Amino acid sequence: MSTPRWGAALLVGALSITLVAATPAGAEPARHSHVQTVGYYTQWSIYGRNFLVRDLVANGTAAKLTTLNYAFGFLDETGGCVSVDPWADYQRPFSATESVSGQADQPGQALAGNLNQLKQLKARFPKLRINISLGGWTGSRYFSDAALTPASRAAHVRSCIDLWLNGNLPGAPGAAAGVFDGIDLDWEWPASEANPGNGIRPEDKQNFTALLREYRGQLDRLGRGTHRRFDLTAFLPADPAKIDRGFEVRKIFRYLTFATTQGYDYHGSWDPITNQQSALRTPAGDPTEPKFSTQVTIDTLLAAGAPRDRLVLGVPFFSRGWTGVNPANNGMFQRAQGPAPGSLEAGVEDYRFLKPQLANFTVYRDNRAGHAWLFDGTTLWTWDDPVELTRKARYVKDRRLGGVMIWSLDGDTPTGELISALHRALPH
Repeated sequence: MSTPRWGAALLVGALSITLVAATPAGAEPARHSHVQTVGYYTQWSIYGRNFLVRDLVANGTAAKLTTLNYAFGFLDETGGCVSVDPWADYQRPFSATESVSGQADQPGQALAGNLNQLKQLKARFPKLRINISLGGWTGSRYFSDAALTPASRAAHVRSCIDLWLNGNLPGAPGAAAGVFDGIDLDWEWPASEANPGNGIRPEDKQNFTALLREYRGQLDRLGRGTHRRFDLTAFLPADPAKIDRGFEVRKIFRYLTFATTQGYDYHGSWDPITNQQSALRTPAGDPTEPKFSTQVTIDTLLAAGAPRDRLVLGVPFFSRGWTGVNPANNGMFQRAQGPAPGSLEAGVEDYRFLKPQLANFTVYRDNRAGHAWLFDGTTLWTWDDPVELTRKARYVKDRRLGGVMIWSLDGDTPTGELISALHRALPH
């Protein structure tokens, strides 16, 4: 049985088939009035993926985003906020050809690394909101402890505001002030097991709401003092059981600017049989239980009281894959021997790395369920291309949702094929 983790252009020659202010309790925080296009830029993109902040300018992405989430900041065992990679975050010097500004970092400057590049990005695109995202699959171990008591919540929030919003980096007070416009909480997951070793308590559900209340209060006090408006967002799971177990959905939107939803990782190579990872609706013939799809997730959240215009649908710029696949049914819902080989990780491949291999595969589309896959007779990859992302953007428009969220921006091509497809199809 699978548990979700997390974590339109025609294709020539591809075969397409159709299968059957401190906000008082109860008041809404100030929020954007337009449809969101949110993208995660990952701290580690500068390494093996060699995708720099300046590439967001070169491929046209930065001009099409409303919010960029920088992933991730971690919590330490005391519940305080820390940089898990100071070199990437604020120490690495960038050359003139690598930087957004076209100017090289100088020895001894107070702020370097990705944060300085984000600061330059904001100067070039002043309407772009940039938030620090806390947690993630491997960074949520101490959230339960941090959220446990009023004192621990207050201390945690103070620590995160001090480091990321006030910009008080170790040895460089105030150096990163003004880089971030808010905080994105990616606690995976309150009251539900995720990465082994995470703290889990039944009371996480109520404590998550209390943590958001503490964040909203401190952010609004900071905003009054600095004459700024700070965002507070959160990432919500795809699994209805995790939603019910860990989130007081109606209450948390009292404090959130908006929430993003997990619209991918419904299935992956941890499953013994192939399946879709981001279908809009459950495909006919899916043999697994429970069923996972975007429709299942969105309907669960709406029924629990989420405002549809503040639900932002997650979409993948990556594929999940299997190899040693039984060729029946064009490889879908078939036994596999294991994860497909990926460029950087088994079972995962970015769109920009997989697209050049397209001539080796046939593209199959389930237009009723809203998903696609690649299959060459033995290896199967889920496939979110411009056609499928256009489909997802239209779903957001038709259901009057709050926009789309991208995991992650480094998966797109040098010409920004995927972000462009979303941008064309989303309302503005």
